[in-house]
Amino acid sequence: MKKANRDEIERARHLHDRALVYNSRGLHQEARSPCLKSLSILRKVLGPGHPDVANVTNTLAAIYGEQGRYGEAEKLYRKSIKILKKVRGKEIHTLRVQSLSNAAWIYIIRGQYKQAGQYYHRALALAEHSRGKESIELSTVLNGLGVLCKFTGRFNEAERFYRRALSIAERTLGRDHPDLAAIHHNLGGLEHSRGRYGRGEPFARRAVRIREKALGPNHPAVAADVAALAAILDGQGKCRESKKLYRRAMAVFRRTYGPCHYEIAVNLNNLAAVNQALGRYGEAERQYRQALAIKKKIFGSQHPDIGLTLNNLALLYRATGKLEAAKNLNRRALRIFNQALGPRHPNSVVCGKNYTRLLETSSDMAEQDGRPRARRR
Repeated sequence: MKKANRDEIERARHLHDRALVYNSRGLHQEARSPCLKSLSILRKVLGPGHPDVANVTNTLAAIYGEQGRYGEAEKLYRKSIKILKKVRGKEIHTLRVQSLSNAAWIYIIRGQYKQAGQYYHRALALAEHSRGKESIELSTVLNGLGVLCKFTGRFNEAERFYRRALSIAERTLGRDHPDLAAIHHNLGGLEHSRGRYGRGEPFARRAVRIREKALGPNHPAVAADVAALAAILDGQGKCRESKKLYRRAMAVFRRTYGPCHYEIAVNLNNLAAVNQALGRYGEAERQYRQALAIKKKIFGSQHPDIGLTLNNLALLYRATGKLEAAKNLNRRALRIFNQALGPRHPNSVVCGKNYTRLLETSSDMAEQDGRPRARRR
C-alpha cells in the first residue's frame, strides 16, 4: 500500500476515534462530522465493502440513533450487516454481533418487534457460537432480548434474559462497571411494567449511581436513568420527588436533543401523569398533547407508544368528566394496542378494562339523568 493511502487510513482512524469520544460524552452532533469524514476516506481508499467501512458505518448509525433519526440509523446498520455478510474471518464476529443487535434495538424503538426478534436471535446464535458463554457481547444481546420481551409483555422471560446478562457482565467487567447500569435500569423498568414499584426502586437507584459516577450528572444516559427512577417513584405516589427528577432529566434532554426527541416525549407523558395525580389537569393535558405531537412526528399514528399516551389522556378526560372524548381516545388506544401487540398484551388488557369502566360510568350517568342505558356491543 502506498504511503499516501496509509496516511489517509490513519487520519480516518483518528477521526473515527474522535467521533467515538464525542458520542460517548453525549455530544452526538459534534460526533457526526468526524464520523462522516472518516467514512468518506475509508470508502475511497479501502472500498465500500471493507470491514473498517462497516465499523465506521455502525458508529454513524449509533450517532443517528441517539439523535432520534431512526430511519437513517436502520439503513446504515443494514448496510453494515450486508458488508460483513461477505467478509470471512473470526475477527469480524464481534462487529457482526454488534451490527445485528444494534439494528434490533432500532426496530424495538420503532415498534417493529418481529424484525427485532429476528435480528436479536441471529446475534444470539453468533455470539454463543463465536464468543462462548461468558462474553460481554453475549451479555449485551441477552439484555436486548430482555427489552424485547418486556415490550411484548413476556415479563418472566425478560427477567431471565436480564438476570443472565447481569451475571455474565458482573463476572466479566465487575459489579461497578458503567456498562452494568443499563441492565439495572432495565430490571427496574421491568418491575415498573409489572406494577411492582418498590422492587424496582433499588435497581433504578443503582443504575443512576453507577452511571453518574462514570459519566457525571449531565450526561443524557444518566438523565435517562434519572427519568426511569422518577417513573418508579411516582408509581409509589412519591409525586413531588419524581417531578423534580423529571425536570432534571428534561433539562438535559432538551439541551442534548432539542425540542423533538423520543426521550422528551416519554418525559412529557410521565410529567403529565404526575401533574394529573396532583390535580393539575390543565398542565397535564397540555403535556400529554405535546408528547403525542412529538411521537406522531417521529413514529406516525400507529406506534404502541401513541397508544400509551392516548390511554393516559383518556384517563385524564374521565377524571374531568369529559366522557365522550375519553371514550374516543380509549377506542383509538385499544385499536393500536390490539393491532401492534395483540389482545393478550398487558397494555391491551389494561386499556380494555379502562374502556369498560368508561362505558359503565357513562351508563350510570345516563340512568341518573333518566336517559336509556347505553347498550354495549
